[in-house]
Order: sequence, then C-alpha cells, then structure tokens
Amino acid sequence: MQHPMIRIMFVCHGNICRSPMAEFILKDMLRKSGLSSRVSVASSATSTEEIRNGVGNPVYPPAKRELALHGLTCEGKRAVQLTRVDYDTYDLLIGMDSANIRNMHRILGGDPQGKIRKLMDYAGGGDVADPWYTGNFDVTYRDIEAGCRGLLADQDFDDLLQKG
Repeated sequence: MQHPMIRIMFVCHGNICRSPMAEFILKDMLRKSGLSSRVSVASSATSTEEIRNGVGNPVYPPAKRELALHGLTCEGKRAVQLTRVDYDTYDLLIGMDSANIRNMHRILGGDPQGKIRKLMDYAGGGDVADPWYTGNFDVTYRDIEAGCRGLLADQDFDDLLQKG
C-alpha cells in the first residue's frame, strides 16, 4: 500500500544555523531508519535577514562545520522564508525557540490544525539556543539531535506514518 509522504518543516530566525542543522540531522536519521522515502524534510526562516534579492545565504560556516564533524553535508542549502502557503504544504512545522513559535503563528495566520510545535518539546522542553549568539554549535547540535530523536519516537509522528 502506498503511504502518503509526510512533510516536516524546521523553522528558526535566519535559516542559516539551527533549522538547516535540524533538516540535515533528521534527514540522516530517516535514511538510517529506512524512512527517507516516506518523509520529506525542509527548513525555513521567520525573517528575511539572510535573504537578499530573493537569494538566501548559505548555511553559516560554523554550523556547516559542526554538521561535517558528524559526517553530514548541507551543500546547496540556502535560506528561504516561511510563507503562509507552507501551512497547507507541511504536516508539522517545528520551531527552535519561543520567539520562532510566535513568529510562525503570525506568518502562518495561526495554527487551526495543531501543526506548529517546538523542537525541544520532544526532548524535555525549552529552547534550542541560537549558536549565532552563543557560539556553541556543539551544544546546538546535541539539542537538535535529541529533539529529532524525540520527534521520531513521538506518537504524533507514528500517527502520521500510519495514515494512509
């Protein structure tokens, strides 16, 4: 039986550190668990700070280096902005911190279907600290990895997989 594709969007402020890290960490976990063909993963920004004339900046070099330390590549990824249309396109829209969640509600026009989540709610709560300010890309990686593991083990994710 053909199952529908599950679509997940990670969201942070600029789409050059946390959300692309989450995108590529989850893609790797899905590949290792044989779910790549069932789940599509993307990432976006709540701001346009990293987008100029319609072209997004690449992943911030220290974030790219942290991914590479774990054998992951984010080659070709450029920042894009979250849009209202994304609400209908994605099954889950996962923000990195409380400010992202507030901005996601504003951009998406609310959350009538309960699709907006915060990543660390899958791993004990709290925010994924922005390494742009902290400089701790290793801590950010560890938190995102824990959040992604929690997401994959969550009943909501399992329910999405079972649909169809």
